[in-house]
Order: sequence, then structure tokens, then C-alpha cells
Amino acid sequence: MTPPVRVVIADDHDLLRDGVTAILGADPGIEVVGEASSGPSAVAAAAALAPDVVLMDVEMPGGDGLTATRQVLERCSGTRVLVLTTFDLDEYVLEALRAGASGFLLKTTPAAALVSAVRACAAGEMLLAPSVTRRLVETYVRQPAPAPDGVVPPRLGELTERELDVLRALARGRSNAEIGQDLFLAETTVKTHVTHILAKLGLRDRVQAVIVAYETGLVRLGSNS
Repeated sequence: MTPPVRVVIADDHDLLRDGVTAILGADPGIEVVGEASSGPSAVAAAAALAPDVVLMDVEMPGGDGLTATRQVLERCSGTRVLVLTTFDLDEYVLEALRAGASGFLLKTTPAAALVSAVRACAAGEMLLAPSVTRRLVETYVRQPAPAPDGVVPPRLGELTERELDVLRALARGRSNAEIGQDLFLAETTVKTHVTHILAKLGLRDRVQAVIVAYETGLVRLGSNS
């Protein structure tokens, strides 16, 4: 039997923590193992409980959630952070990703979508819609001059041709199942390729892989290549 996804909820509003706990606790595959009401207490809870996922608010007393996200990921190698906030400003999204968060959700997210997001975060899936990724890249990510056709950016030199294909698909927001359909691969094979890409590039998750794909010029806005 697969063990449940262990979650810590960090938010300074008691009512919201209670509501999220009730939503997640109703799913037999998720266990809420701790709560925190500030950035420092979120870091302490993560260090003590080693959860699979921390649901992290952005603005909390005693230390913001973005700083806490960095600290959690520095101290807890097996923990992923999913930012859950009322703020949808691009700068918060970008800063959360740069801090190492595996996704960004608004507190208006429907209950079923929140449950799915927690499961996806624990599994290493990407949690930004393609439209959000595009807006972030357009606004913030430094994009180099496009490389000549057939030339692989130096940072990606260790990747195989198939891994480059998978990385391009990731950058377009494709899920593992969709990538498998596009490239005629089994979903388990796609997962293996993603794992190899992250390991070779020294990345934590798919969101960081997407940023690298754009920053190296492997993928360009307005292009399907």
C-alpha cells in the first residue's frame, strides 16, 4: 500500500488552516502532520516532521513564506513546497519559483484541485498553467539570442536528443501523459527521462527545468521548436 502524502500547512489564519486541513484530511491518500502560523515555525515544523509537501503562505508574521521556502528546501531534501496565497502578482510567482517552490496556487483554488495539486507536487509534477509560465517568461526570464538550428546550448550538452525533446515538451507545459503521446513513449519512460534531465542539470523540479529551457534558448516564446 502506498503511504499517504504527508503535509504541513503554514498560514497565519486559523480558519484557513482548519479549512485546508479538513479538505486534505478527507482524502485517504493525504495526511496533515503539522501546522504553522509563521515563517520560522514552518521551517521548524518541516525540519521536525520531514513532510512530503509544505503548503506555504506568502505573507506571515515573523518572517515571510518566500524566505521560509528557501530555508525549508535547504534543510529538508525530501520536502517540496507548494505556495498557496491570496496574491497573484507575477513578482510573487517568480520569487516563489526562484526560492525553489514546486508550484503556486491561489487560495481561491477549488477543493478538488487543491487535493490534486498536493498529490502532483509530491510526485514532482509542474503546477503552473502554460499561460502563467508564458507570462513569467515574457516578463522576467532573460532570454538569449536564439541558437542556430541544430546547435544545443552548452549548458544542455549532457542531455540526449530524446531528453532534449522531453525538456522542450516540459517547457510547453505538457504533462507526462501528454509528452508520452507526443513522443510515442510510455508514461513511465517519460518519468525516467525527466528524472535524468533534473539530475544532469542539477535541478530540483520541473518548474526549474522550464526556466532553464527558456533561459538557454532551447525554447523560445512564440515558437514550437
